[in-house]
Formats: sequence, C-alpha cells, structure tokens
Amino acid sequence: MPNPALYDMTLADLEALMRDWGQPAFRARQIYRQLYVNLADDPALMTDLSTRLRGRLAAETTLGGMRLVRTQEADGGTTRKALFALPDGAVVETVLMVYPDRATVCVSTQAGCAMGCIFCATGTLGLLRNLSAGEMVAQALWASRELRALQISNVELRLQKAEDDGHRIDSLPDSQFSVLNAQSRRLSNIVFMGMGEAMANYDRWWAAVQRLHDPQGFNMGARSMTVSTVGLANGIRRLAGEGLPINLAISLHAPDDALRSALLPINDRFPLAELLAATRAYTTQTGRRVSFEYVLLQGRNDHPHQALALAKLLRGHTAEGADRGVPLLCHVNLIPWNPVPGSPLGRSEHQRVAAFQQVLVDYGVACTVRVERGAEIAAACGQLAGLSVE
Repeated sequence: MPNPALYDMTLADLEALMRDWGQPAFRARQIYRQLYVNLADDPALMTDLSTRLRGRLAAETTLGGMRLVRTQEADGGTTRKALFALPDGAVVETVLMVYPDRATVCVSTQAGCAMGCIFCATGTLGLLRNLSAGEMVAQALWASRELRALQISNVELRLQKAEDDGHRIDSLPDSQFSVLNAQSRRLSNIVFMGMGEAMANYDRWWAAVQRLHDPQGFNMGARSMTVSTVGLANGIRRLAGEGLPINLAISLHAPDDALRSALLPINDRFPLAELLAATRAYTTQTGRRVSFEYVLLQGRNDHPHQALALAKLLRGHTAEGADRGVPLLCHVNLIPWNPVPGSPLGRSEHQRVAAFQQVLVDYGVACTVRVERGAEIAAACGQLAGLSVE
C-alpha cells in the first residue's frame, strides 16, 4: 500500500493515525496546524514535533502525489501558472492572480474534462481522472506559499530601493509598491474554475471546500470561495442544501437550447428550462445571487438580438408559466473568448462586447466584462490544458 497522503486526511484522520502510532491526539493538531496555517511542505519544517516523529512522517507518509513541474509568469508577475504532474502521468494547472485588493487562486478539480465545451482547451483532453480532495487543497496551499515568497521579495526590493536611493525604508511611498504590497497579503479567494467540472467530482470537491474552510486550519471564508459549473442541475440543487454559503457561477454562453447544445453538449442532458429551474430553486432556498458566465464568440453568440434574448430569459420574460415576469437573482460576467490553438472560433471584437453589454444593462441585467489575465501564458479562462511533462 502506498504511504498515506497528509493532504487527503481530515483532522480526525490524523488523530486516528497518531493513535495508531502511539502518539497523543494533540500531535495531530500540531501537524494539522503546520500543514494549513504554517504551510509547511516538509515534515522537517515541523519543528514543534520531535525529531523522531518528523522522521516517521517523512518515511511513512507523503504530503500528496502532486509534483510541481514548473511555473510561468505574466502581467508583470501578478499572474502565475503552475503545472503539476500527478503520479499516474496526468497533469493539471493552477493559476494565481494578484490584484491591488485581493489574491485569487484558480483551482482545478479534474485532470482533463468530459464536458466537451467547444471553446475550452481542457475539453479537448477528455476526462483523464478526478482529483482527490487533497490534490485540490494542495493547489490552494501552493498559491499561499507563492504569496509568502512574494512578501519576502517585496521586503527585499524595498530594502534595496531604500539603499540605492539613500532613503529610510519607512520614507518610501507605498504607492510605488502597491502591487507588491497586495501580493504579500493572505490568499483572499479560491475559485474552482480550473481544469474539470467540479460538480462531476462533487464529493471530493466538497471535502476540499470543507478542509479549506476549517477554522482550525486554513480558515478560508465560505463567501471567499466560488465554484463554476457548466450547468449540472442536480449539483446545483445539491449545493443549495449545503451548510456553507459558497458562491455559484454557471456557464451559460447562449440564450437558447439549440445554440447552447452546439457549444456545450451537456445542454442535451440539462436543457435551459431545467437549468434555470434549478438555479431559481437555488436562489430561492439560499437567497444568494448567482453569476452567469458568458463567453463571447465572434458571430456565434454575440449579436444584439442574442443579448436581448438573454436579458429576457434572465428577467423571466420569455416563457409562459409561473416564472413569467420574475427576474432571476443573478449577475452576468461577459468573457471575451481566449484563443485555443487549432480552434476555428473567433474572439468577439471590443465593439461587439460593448454593444452586447449595453443591451443587457439597458434591460436591467447586472453585467460586467471580465478583466483579462494570463493569456500570454495560456492561463486565461478556457486555456488550461496541462502541457505534457518533458
């Protein structure tokens, strides 16, 4: 049997392991804190444990099976993409994005994806395998360690700047280092929007959410986490009954079934009527607003009449019946398509994006255009494909 992976263990699992090893329960809490608060990535760094226990952890457990192969940077270092290799040869990618007021990590939940969305690079791979909860958690921990490293770099830069200019460190204007200062903060958001469909790996994904939320460990607020789905209505209904109020984003991309099925094959299983019924049930039960993601493809789904159809759909003005005239509690996030090698699709021109947005706004639908990050390193929305490890 392979050595157990610490990242796949709950605190209760660690306590059971310590009992098996003849150790007191508080040792498990020490290990848990080292992993999720101190971000220790080697038992040797857990210096509040005895040398003997650290040695046994190193010999008889692993952190997990993910191996960092390389990182790439874009946007002046504020976007960082990591490529991880899994023990079975599959690879996944994770993206850290730093903004002036927050730092967000985009976490993958599967290697590859079975959903087959025609505009997404991940979908060209097919599903290779589900990730474990620990493999998802490991991505968030990597991002947090990256931020700590940036904090050190920021201090070193400011000291060097002060020395070069002959100034005291506390006399330097913060505005000169606003981005770097933001990078030094604690990871503020986790979005499960990387490779894969989280709700097709629901149990493991939810275990990762619980681990990352645990106040005794990583302590990420539920409202600081977001999951994206291509529209698995059963998963949306299940999420509505969970105890943690994490955010929900739904990939919509079309205002009618014919076009949506052409873009997202999952629509044949969960057509718009069923998807919107599940969404309405979710917002009614939770009182939380959902985000609809809409990738804009030149000449395919970006016409003004399609924007109007989308607005009417979300405002409840198209179908006869109980929902007529009842707007959905939602926000639309427009995403100009990020090119995928070999795809015949085109990216909507700026003027078409602006016109599409204006139709929605005029019709009373809250709408923004997503800020683009990481396209130069294939780290933007829909571009993650996990390049082969050499």
